[in-house]
Amino acid sequence: MHPAFLHALPMRGLTWLGSQGTRGVAAVVFIAAAVPPLGALLRPYLTEAILCLLCISFMRVDLAALYGHLRRPALVATATAWTTIGVPLIVGLIAHATGLTARAPGLSLALMLQSMASPMMASPALAALMGLDATLVLITLVTSTALVPFTASLFAGLFLGDMLSVTPLTLGLKLLGILAASLLAATAIRWLFGAEAIQRHKAPIDGLNIIILFIFAAAIMGDVVSDLLAQPLFTLGLAALSFAIYFTLLAITTLLFRRIGYERALALGLMVSQRNLGLMLAATAGALPPTTWLYFAMTQFPIHLAPYMLMPIARRLTVRANTSSSAATSTP
Repeated sequence: MHPAFLHALPMRGLTWLGSQGTRGVAAVVFIAAAVPPLGALLRPYLTEAILCLLCISFMRVDLAALYGHLRRPALVATATAWTTIGVPLIVGLIAHATGLTARAPGLSLALMLQSMASPMMASPALAALMGLDATLVLITLVTSTALVPFTASLFAGLFLGDMLSVTPLTLGLKLLGILAASLLAATAIRWLFGAEAIQRHKAPIDGLNIIILFIFAAAIMGDVVSDLLAQPLFTLGLAALSFAIYFTLLAITTLLFRRIGYERALALGLMVSQRNLGLMLAATAGALPPTTWLYFAMTQFPIHLAPYMLMPIARRLTVRANTSSSAATSTP
């Protein structure tokens, strides 16, 4: 067999996988849950998978779009304040007011870490796959991610006390180190290969992203089947809670920002709902209670399935926005 053909096979496979879009992202979570032994095999590589996901996202940042949105800072500042300050503050107050912190510390810790996390680095790519405003998501993601080492440290000190195995300051410093390392690696890759080459290989990079998402999902979901068999009602309850929180954040954010148009508001809602739990796992070195781990595993279902489920709504909103824009430009 010709060597060039053998070399082309992996690239073709990655390109095909990348072309699957939200279907590929949705399939990841079911395959990861269905093959538990992969969890034990891949869990040692969890931190590396998170770093790779961050690196790919930073590597694909559209600098022109970034600078364009910086000219309208009010919207970006409001969205950033909501996702980095508003969400964790509300979740922390509710957890303490309802007594959840005392009654279920593992679950309370999971909810606080989820709310304190920055949005997922894959959010702009998912927004683009759904036809939504990916540039607005991108700039808000960048500003939120830059702030999260400081805001997470603040809220950890306010609400978590000694529930974490690391101090709030250590948590902030670890988050800063992880983000800085990913950004430096991404900058080096952009410098070596150029932005045009990265854009030209969009599909295979998407495919690589899905493979790394699978490694992350498998590592975090390795015990889901055994937990489901051992405590089915509790596990299903956590799954239902994860979906409820995901769609509550999505709905509230979309309603809060509806004045900028429902299409753009939904893009922000998607971003706020997709929290980067992997970043928190890396910062805490996975030293978390079993309930926290199980809840994090359950959140993978809405994170991976929601973009596919929301596609029809996103298409309708995009068509409506394009129609309104065309009508406005054609009116004398």
